[in-house]
Amino acid sequence: MLKVGLTGGIACGKTVVGEMFVSLGAHLVQADRIAHDLMLPGRPVYNEVVRHFGRDILNRDLSINRAKLAELAFGAPQSAGSSGTDAVKRVQELNRIVHPAVIRAQEEWMEETGRQDPHAIAIVEAALIVEAGAAKRFDRLIVVTCTNEQRVARFAARQKIDLETARNEVSRRMAAQLPDAEKIEAADYVIDNSGTMGQTREQVARVWEQLKMQA
Repeated sequence: MLKVGLTGGIACGKTVVGEMFVSLGAHLVQADRIAHDLMLPGRPVYNEVVRHFGRDILNRDLSINRAKLAELAFGAPQSAGSSGTDAVKRVQELNRIVHPAVIRAQEEWMEETGRQDPHAIAIVEAALIVEAGAAKRFDRLIVVTCTNEQRVARFAARQKIDLETARNEVSRRMAAQLPDAEKIEAADYVIDNSGTMGQTREQVARVWEQLKMQA
């Protein structure tokens, strides 16, 4: 089995690229979905997140309001002349709580996938693989990129917000992530998602052929 990490900055198109790999035969799990399950009421990660960030992040049904949690973790948009240090520290604290459990769940998923299909290509889609120091857990690392303006426009469309709000939100979240250039340095493959869907699909197909040979 070949273990593959799929990563990239916010709104770069990781999910779209992941779906393209699945259509070719890959097995895929999303770290964000794992984290969502781990933060369901009553689970240890849920309890620790609420203990650390407070009950103000809860909905009326006691589930975690992910938008409120993100606001607390990433902080308010930075004013002129201020740094993103505080936001980085808060995100690091959230990652300290969530990442170990997510990584354990990923490892269990990959082990089960390998048992069912010894020749599988198992892909984990996650935003912070490089930041979390988890790249070494994979045989290959794929980084998805796009332009900053595309990132903002895609985030605005996804969240149904205006471009200026999206730009501020993307900026504050990117402050807690490594720039694309550093992720690319760690990558085995880079997929440029700044062109058409067809161009992205062609790149995915080329990478898939190489992954199949290695698997």
